[in-house]
Amino acid sequence: MRPMQERAYERRGEQYLLIKSPPASGKSRALMFIALDKLANQGLSQAIIVVPEKSIGSSFHDEPLSKYGFFADWRVEPKWNLCNAPGSDNGGKVNSLGAFLASDDKVLVCTHATFRFAVDKFGVEAFDNRLIAVDEFHHVSADPDSKLGQHLGAFIARDKVHVVAMTGSYFRGDAVPVLNPQDEAKFEPVTYTYYEQLNGYEYLKSLDIGYFFYSGSYTSKGSAEEKSIIDVLDPAEKTIVHIPSVNARESTKDKIKEVEHIIEALGEWQGTDPVTGFQLIKTPDGRILKIADLVDDDAAKRDKVSAALKDPAQKNNRDHVDIIIALGMAKEGFDWIWCEHALTVGYRSSLTEIVQIIGRATRDAPGKTRARFSNLIAQPDAADEAVNEAVNDTLKAIAASLLMEQVLAPRFNFTPKNPQSGPVEGFNYGEGGYDPNKTNVGFNDQTGQFQIEIKGLAEPKSEEASRICTEDLNEVIAAFVQDKTSIERGLFDEDLIPEELTQVRMGKIIKDKYPELDEADQEAVRQHAIAALNLTQQAKKIVLEGGAAGNGEPSANTALIDGVKKYALSVTELDIDLIDRINPFGEAYAILAKNMNEDSLKQVQAAITARRTALTPDEARELALRAVKFKKERGRSPSMDAQDPWEKRMAEGATAFMRFKKEGRYE
Repeated sequence: MRPMQERAYERRGEQYLLIKSPPASGKSRALMFIALDKLANQGLSQAIIVVPEKSIGSSFHDEPLSKYGFFADWRVEPKWNLCNAPGSDNGGKVNSLGAFLASDDKVLVCTHATFRFAVDKFGVEAFDNRLIAVDEFHHVSADPDSKLGQHLGAFIARDKVHVVAMTGSYFRGDAVPVLNPQDEAKFEPVTYTYYEQLNGYEYLKSLDIGYFFYSGSYTSKGSAEEKSIIDVLDPAEKTIVHIPSVNARESTKDKIKEVEHIIEALGEWQGTDPVTGFQLIKTPDGRILKIADLVDDDAAKRDKVSAALKDPAQKNNRDHVDIIIALGMAKEGFDWIWCEHALTVGYRSSLTEIVQIIGRATRDAPGKTRARFSNLIAQPDAADEAVNEAVNDTLKAIAASLLMEQVLAPRFNFTPKNPQSGPVEGFNYGEGGYDPNKTNVGFNDQTGQFQIEIKGLAEPKSEEASRICTEDLNEVIAAFVQDKTSIERGLFDEDLIPEELTQVRMGKIIKDKYPELDEADQEAVRQHAIAALNLTQQAKKIVLEGGAAGNGEPSANTALIDGVKKYALSVTELDIDLIDRINPFGEAYAILAKNMNEDSLKQVQAAITARRTALTPDEARELALRAVKFKKERGRSPSMDAQDPWEKRMAEGATAFMRFKKEGRYE
């Protein structure tokens, strides 16, 4: 077993298991091991594997696991792999699933849609004593309109099935939670990070992320300052290009012409390969590029190209294809190990989709030491009527890049600095070793974990708060960086006091996300999340200033780790007050400024300033609570005349709170 699979298999006895690990880390195989054990040793009668689309069903084909020392082979009878069956999800496939439930066979694979219709028809009780394994679990939603989310809630309430949920990114783009907190608390999480994955690879060791902005059309070259796709697309790299949806602002509304423009920019067309259907393009240096066009409206041509890409005989042939151009295809579950560059045009509203697209480039392959993800986005144009939409795209891009840096960073284990503190086994504390008289930073090369001591850090008291601080900080940060008010103020409010973001906005988000935690635990989660986000941002700043990526673009993996070490060690006394006083969006502004001209930045700022509002009742209440805490700690109320802007802001908030209370604005 791979390390992630071992970690998951150790928890095979759990009734509810949530596996969070990046694309290509081996989740499908991990599920096979767990499912076979549940069938053979835990008394379950059947396993039903549920995947989002038919193509992903191929991940669960027969595997001779006993050949590698496991106690049984993975086998799915052909008639029970409903992803290969003809007909509609709400027809014969539902009846087939019903027949499977009545049979003695052990394993069935079907789509999310087929499963939803089957639960509607047969009821949750028909699935008692079975394993329900949901692949790409982020498709589930706690939204009342989500059928799959409702069904899952009903299964958990009945408590007669086992559930294994698997996802590459346990957050969504719409800020709706995947599960309700009370349901999620029942799951035992297994978390495997991008860092651990890259660290365990033989060849691929670094992943770069870049956001680029262009004016006009993304396919045509403008002035020297403006980007176009050909500036970002390197024909020497194996690349998947995702062009924008025809409904996106970046689309020219003619997807066929967009593909033609990209092909023309790469070189001279030489014809079509009769066997694969790939376009053959001769570059100026004489190379012949093989380009797979998955955008073509001719279904026969597109199916031919798609079949050629899936040809198992070519899986290990690096020269089979050079560039793939796609629109809705080649995302989740698409496996091309040689892909070095995932280039996406137009902002994707779902952060999950971005993680999935990045996953296309993070497969390990001989000689592939570096991979990158680039997002090419239309920047606001003074003449553009849709400037607010452009501003939104810009903010979302920043949110996604902030989150991805955190996803790619090693795991943080923050501990309060106190007289009882001491070194933790397995962690390297640098040349001088552990020093009891200062805040220490240790790093474990094997697990990719930092152990960082912080003065004044609140410790989580409950088991659930401890779990969130160790397992779910990415989900907390995802909610924060999707909060438009936070991004807008963090980027463009020159009078912003960072504590308003780090304490008030983040505090409110955590209260909304984890209402079952008491105030002390909510504060502990807030401090841990802000520490993780800010340390990653400060590390990135050092990486950029030091040119660690070699090209001025943000780098991940080793460069980011070196940045965290350098920042944490250079701050002699790391305390929570210092961390709260860093604007987590400061480095995002620097990246944005680098990729956009002054006029565009001014326009974004103007659009946001125009809709900026004064304190809301909720914000006033949060500030008033902070003012109460300030009074307990200092023995006096915050003053309107204070030199410290944060103290002054708390005083303003407390005054506004009293005014709102008098006006009856609170229930």
